[in-house]
Amino acid sequence: MTEPAQSPRREPDPAVVDAGDGDGRGIYWVLKNLVVGPPVKRIFRPNVLGAENIPATGAAIIASNHLSYADWIFMPLALRRRVTFVAKSDYFTGAGIKGRFQRGFFKGTGQVPIDRSGGSASEGAMRAGMKVLERGELFGIYPEGTRSHDGRLYKGRTGVARLALEAKVPVIPCGVIGTDVVAPPGKVVASFASPTVKFGEPLDFSRYEGMESDRLILRAVTDEIMYKIMELSGQEYLDMYATKAKALEGRAVTGAPDRVRKTDT
Repeated sequence: MTEPAQSPRREPDPAVVDAGDGDGRGIYWVLKNLVVGPPVKRIFRPNVLGAENIPATGAAIIASNHLSYADWIFMPLALRRRVTFVAKSDYFTGAGIKGRFQRGFFKGTGQVPIDRSGGSASEGAMRAGMKVLERGELFGIYPEGTRSHDGRLYKGRTGVARLALEAKVPVIPCGVIGTDVVAPPGKVVASFASPTVKFGEPLDFSRYEGMESDRLILRAVTDEIMYKIMELSGQEYLDMYATKAKALEGRAVTGAPDRVRKTDT
């Protein structure tokens, strides 16, 4: 009798392995309350408004504008609860002492790895976000998908809407102001100005329950979130994806033809 054929072993999704166990809490607490948090607050004196809009318990999405790499430092420091974001998988795969330190740092500060080199990056982010929300925690997301290169607020990707509808959780808009002055692109710290972090009232989209596959609904929900972020941040809004705006600006400088990818339209 022949042995039954075994199905091939399926490799675990790197986007959800580290998102599913909520590890690194000890490192997070130490960094936030002893190592990073106190000196950052003392030096920069960030202003926080609307922190009472963050629920003390339960799952929620915090959707923020994105001006600087420093956003993921100042926004979590404004809250008592831990906020989990997604980050490039490269930060979790380094070798040697530096690699181990980097991996521990990003896991400890609430990051989960996402491989952004393939077409499934957005699906990986969705699965990671669902894991975090299923644990009843806060998941942070930047709907623009990338940092603003000129300080304006750009069109949001609809993943935030789909995640909110599928997870059935509220979305808390967040407007971060001045982090691009503190740490503009290409600089670690350029100014000791005080940034401001504003949290708006939770947005309830339960009226759209069961409609997470409707593209028009997803766009409407995303636009509502972006409008609230715009009100909080005071930014000029441009109805264009940030990736397209960056590409067009680069082509204007080089004189290259204005060709854009379908995903940027």
